[in-house]
Amino acid sequence: MADQGQAAEFTTLQSLMWPELGICTERELYLRTEGAAAVSVERREIRLNAGALLSFDTWCNLFNLERWQQACGLSSLSLLLQGRGEFEITVSLTPRSRSGDQVISDYVVFPEDGQLRLDLSHLLHAPFGDGVLFFELRALSSGALHGVDWQTQDAPKRQPDLALAVTTFRREGEVTRTVERFAAFREQSWMKDHVQMIVTDNGQTVDLVPPAGVSLVPNENLGGAGGFTRGLLEARARGASHCLFMDDDASIHMESLERTWMLLAYANDPKTAVAGAMISEQNRRAIWENGALFHSRCRPLYMGTDLRDISEVVDMENQAVRPVPDTFYGGWWYFAFPVEEAKHLAFPFFVRGDDVSFSLANDFNIVTLNGVVSFQESFTEKESPQTCYLDLRSHMAHHLSLPALDVGRWGVLKIALWFMLRNLPRMHYDTLAAINLAVEDVMQGPEFFDRNADMAQRRADLRALTTDETWLPLENESHLPPLREKPPSALVRLAMKVTVNGLLIPGFSYLGRKITLRARHRGHIGFVWGASEITYLNAARDKYYTVRHSKTRALAQIWRMVKNTQAFLAGYEDLASAYREGYDHFTSSGYWEKKLNLQADAMTEKKAAE
Repeated sequence: MADQGQAAEFTTLQSLMWPELGICTERELYLRTEGAAAVSVERREIRLNAGALLSFDTWCNLFNLERWQQACGLSSLSLLLQGRGEFEITVSLTPRSRSGDQVISDYVVFPEDGQLRLDLSHLLHAPFGDGVLFFELRALSSGALHGVDWQTQDAPKRQPDLALAVTTFRREGEVTRTVERFAAFREQSWMKDHVQMIVTDNGQTVDLVPPAGVSLVPNENLGGAGGFTRGLLEARARGASHCLFMDDDASIHMESLERTWMLLAYANDPKTAVAGAMISEQNRRAIWENGALFHSRCRPLYMGTDLRDISEVVDMENQAVRPVPDTFYGGWWYFAFPVEEAKHLAFPFFVRGDDVSFSLANDFNIVTLNGVVSFQESFTEKESPQTCYLDLRSHMAHHLSLPALDVGRWGVLKIALWFMLRNLPRMHYDTLAAINLAVEDVMQGPEFFDRNADMAQRRADLRALTTDETWLPLENESHLPPLREKPPSALVRLAMKVTVNGLLIPGFSYLGRKITLRARHRGHIGFVWGASEITYLNAARDKYYTVRHSKTRALAQIWRMVKNTQAFLAGYEDLASAYREGYDHFTSSGYWEKKLNLQADAMTEKKAAE
């Protein structure tokens, strides 16, 4: 845990993050240079000639003073630089409530041992103590920098034993690379004795010899809910104090694990959990989600924040430390939490929504940390009738199950109607059928989720009803309708809204436009108005699908929803009681141990030992 080469009393809270091929190479997320400067990611060194400027006013490498002070109550802080040469150094503090200060502006010469320390402990007290810190170096002669550590002399509150719980299903290549990256990181990290990885193999197809610190656990395919729950139960059985749910492709910087461990070690509140941000692989320069709220639907926070713009980054970081509502949750692409505080395990959703209820049902103190992020495929491109089905049923179940989310019968019903109204003008009739199916399944009560925990039958049903919204290979774009690059005029949009995008206009199949939309516009309803045929392209522009106006299909699903609405309103009280009474059972250790056959496995092992 102590920084190598330093006295034991100095502990590194945050070290330098570097661009990494295969994860993210957008340099402005990590550092900025001006003038004669050269960056070697392989050597982890920056060389500068006289006059060159090196700055760390970046999301991955600024130090959020208020986050660490708020969560950990530090009494000491210093900045340790490793390098050589003579520099002008400026350390800046940008608080939330006032303009920034240059708290240090000086010229320095690295000593012979190459280590230069700046004491910043005075910034922990009034009138400082809030805001974000970053620094820049201007070379006065040729020099180099190869290490940056934000350190403290405080003693940690605890030494977490962290278990990374990874769930995989028939993604052998991805999980094998993840295991290899983790094993290489663990071998050279000070965390080695405090971190392990548990890979839950839902497909039971992973063929690898686990290296030191890694365990492979075959598991029935009950989706992410069953896989991550199995990982948590394994972590608990092995005495881990904290568990980190993480995707099987582990598109994170491994330094994220060290930052997370340190915050958990120093946190005043033992209920502290860390939620990693998410960035889309289609645009690694912007935040997709840095924490989220759930109420009726998921609301990602800080979406679109340009991570190259330091003013936007500082604003996000300063806002992120403010108190969050009880509806704040962390996605399971990266979510670290204290095992002891997980009173409720996942609800058997299979996938989608399990992370929401897990955060809301348990009394975690969830925080975010700059640079702790997972790079993911775009959620927009993943959208399908199946994902809409899964989203809607989990949204409704959350409000039916958790008293804190009680919105009454009409509040829950509005969620389903919003899903309908979003997809009706888009002519996604396969999705409309899936939405109706979701409502009908929710009305069967929580036992439906138990009976269909593996989703085998419903996955088959959803494949069968998906006739149009299936990606097809695209050989040639020349035959496609013209691309629509911007929404139609306000007058057209108004007319189309009044007529439900031509649903009330006779012959609209022939009168409406035929258009093509790019992947980034797929979820934007403003682009669909006035179209009777829409061809959607994926991001790579090698796949497409086409939907067409159909009054017959639209009216059939509207009538089906009318009948479902009547049944839902009539049975709401009994349905809500069933979900609230059943939630504790379906999220209990006893339920999941039986569901995963762990009790039978334990008996088999006991007999074998005898």
